[in-house]
Amino acid sequence: MRVLFIYPNLNAQIGFNYGLAYISGILIKKGVETHLLNVNEQIGYPLDLERIRTDVLRIKPDIVGFSVLTNQYKYSLEIARDIKKYLDVRIIFGGIHPTMDPEGTLAESCVDYLCIGEGEEAFLELVEKGSPEGIRNLAYKENGRMVIEPLRPYVDVTKLPFKDYHLFDFQKMIDAKDGWVGLQASRGCPFRCTYCLNHKIIDLYKKQGHLPKDYLRRHSVDEIIDEIKYLLSHYTGIKMFIFDDDIFTFDKEWLKEFSRRYKEITDIGFVCNAHARIFDSETAKNIKEAGCRIVKFGLESGSDRIRRTVLQRFMSNGHIEKAFETADRHGLHTSAFVMIGLPDEKKIDLMETVKLLAKIKPGRFRWSLFFPFIGTRAYTIAKDLGAIDFEKMDRLDNFTDETCMNLGPDEDLLIDKLKTLFCLFVNGYADIDGKGKYAGLLREVEDADEAAWQRNKTKFSERLKTLDREMANHGTIHYTIKYNRFMGVRSDWQDDSLSS
Repeated sequence: MRVLFIYPNLNAQIGFNYGLAYISGILIKKGVETHLLNVNEQIGYPLDLERIRTDVLRIKPDIVGFSVLTNQYKYSLEIARDIKKYLDVRIIFGGIHPTMDPEGTLAESCVDYLCIGEGEEAFLELVEKGSPEGIRNLAYKENGRMVIEPLRPYVDVTKLPFKDYHLFDFQKMIDAKDGWVGLQASRGCPFRCTYCLNHKIIDLYKKQGHLPKDYLRRHSVDEIIDEIKYLLSHYTGIKMFIFDDDIFTFDKEWLKEFSRRYKEITDIGFVCNAHARIFDSETAKNIKEAGCRIVKFGLESGSDRIRRTVLQRFMSNGHIEKAFETADRHGLHTSAFVMIGLPDEKKIDLMETVKLLAKIKPGRFRWSLFFPFIGTRAYTIAKDLGAIDFEKMDRLDNFTDETCMNLGPDEDLLIDKLKTLFCLFVNGYADIDGKGKYAGLLREVEDADEAAWQRNKTKFSERLKTLDREMANHGTIHYTIKYNRFMGVRSDWQDDSLSS
């Protein structure tokens, strides 16, 4: 039995797919041969149907499994439709998009089966049985109608076999990401933010009797330490570990033990996510002593109204300010994540985000454009407001280049200015240079109407670069674009291995 996985991840950052690595690990233990086409131009595999055809026919799989993100759905369909032209093979779509929109996904003629929710155990059953009938978490077509089997309980992550790193040509990924290696110590999230997919998954499982409290699961410290040891002994060039857990710092006792054990095995730094409302001095001290270099916080918006009424992010600006002050006091480099173009967002809300960043002065900040994922509450809010351009939504494959939201002419113009010159806004409102030079340029940008902005956008960007060079020559700390076009980093940050 041969299984081929296809992971389209185009026009996006290089990603390690934890789900596929676990599924492959399970299958290998049962003697199943697994292969992967990791379709990402940054690792030398662009969307090339002829190349994919050559690889598929060389592998001759018995089943093809796609891991599908919403923004990559169109690419998955394009590849799957082409495969059906030259190979009689069963195709199964899994991942977050089929979970959120099973009816729409299974309506596609090139899709034979779906995996809804967690797929490790379901995929193994399908391979062993050969038919999807009666297999929980699967959906399929029967006599022209859709059959969705019930969901099994959440996977016990401590009983999963070791991830299959070989599936991904992992050394190549490490080199392509300049030594950054992702890890995941837990699965799930304790919060229910409307824009995130977690609340939808919890609701799906809850309807079938699975308790929300069982959703957040954590690997033991022993498991994570052993995994780190394995990576360090099998791969070279590792400069930084990044924990992709939604909230890495949530369980204080686990964190305390991990912090003690981690520094005993390596002096390589790590990066992790925290939550501003539950971040305190004890947590900061533990992760700093263990080797944490960057602690990341999802702020999403500086507007309390937007956080409460749209996002259901129940933390105050006071919580945020205190968390960043605590991290700074313990010598942690901080990273703030924000979104713009949110449903019902007004100019005043957008500017509150700018002003909050100017006040807390994080080590770096990163912005994205809100994307309404089908099935989330935020999608429903945006749809009910009539704010989604569905044609543009179908075209988008990332969260940084364009928005599919129409919030009004004033808001849309400000969003375009922000995504283009976010560092200028923060530098200007913080008066970070102390001489008003950033603020002066910012006033021109803010005063520009739509026509003037489109006419002078490139000139504004060039003037900002010139001003940044002037500040750098004088040793004046400021925010500047670094590593990614959607990230502003303090100019005194010098470690070029730390880019996320």
